[in-house]
Amino acid sequence: MVLVLALGSLTACSSGSQNTQAPVQSGQSPATEQTTGKKLKVYASFYAMYDFAKKVGGDQIEVVNLVPAGTEPHDWEPAAADLVNLEKADVIVYNGASMEGWAEKVLGSLQNKNLVTVEASKGLDLMPGHAEEGEEAQQYDPHVWLSPENAKKEMENIKNAFVEADKAHQDVYESNYKKYAAKFDALDSEYKTAAASFKSKDIVVAHEAFGYLCKAYGLNQVAIEGLTADSEPDPARMSDIIKFAKENQVKTIFFEELVSPKVSETIAKAVGAKTATFNPLEGLTDGEQAQGIEYFSVMRDNLQVLKEALN
Repeated sequence: MVLVLALGSLTACSSGSQNTQAPVQSGQSPATEQTTGKKLKVYASFYAMYDFAKKVGGDQIEVVNLVPAGTEPHDWEPAAADLVNLEKADVIVYNGASMEGWAEKVLGSLQNKNLVTVEASKGLDLMPGHAEEGEEAQQYDPHVWLSPENAKKEMENIKNAFVEADKAHQDVYESNYKKYAAKFDALDSEYKTAAASFKSKDIVVAHEAFGYLCKAYGLNQVAIEGLTADSEPDPARMSDIIKFAKENQVKTIFFEELVSPKVSETIAKAVGAKTATFNPLEGLTDGEQAQGIEYFSVMRDNLQVLKEALN
């Protein structure tokens, strides 16, 4: 793999530390003042991190999403060209919590002493990970951003990193964060109000991405695939899900745009249910972004399909 060749003899770091460290990590001499007119050069590990960084950074940053639009991010790894670009970054934003398997090794290899890095999930109460048969075990469930309150904390951590890297524009970052913090709170309230009236609490989803959302709003996630969307369920798993869906009168089987819908369609046909898109916000296409689709619009679309499926 290109990543292995680029990193040479680096060895993987342990990811077993508890999630209680300070959220912002930086080099020995972090930049605290940006030259007038110079924007922060920010790299984000996948779409949700890109969107949060773009919102809180506003006009003061230039942000690049490392994962190409429409690409499933769980198994993506940076190429040699990405490593060259990361050496030029002011800030690198990544989710952590087992999402980016490449992060610790790559970030540890960079020579940029002024680089500020932020693991956005630091400080959150993480759900333990696990592995379905044939998968590599993950220490944590990384999909924290699908809880609006968790997403708000991630944006706060990103904001703090921008302030560290660019103290001159602290007021801009603080103001932007305050605006979006209110939007996260409003979204959380909408979900709580809707969930209180749901007649059913069971959702059958393509992969196990919605644990934090379900925990926040009292729902029960039954996933066709595990924490990563790169495996096929075996016949026994398919049989179990079909049985569960029939016994609990599940009317909708959810799938994702970045994952083939064939398995969800097969299960839906077997139980007489319909299918609907439920978006884990791991990646949007260029076309979707050009239409103005972003975190809050997707989360409200998700809420609407939940209302239709569970009432």
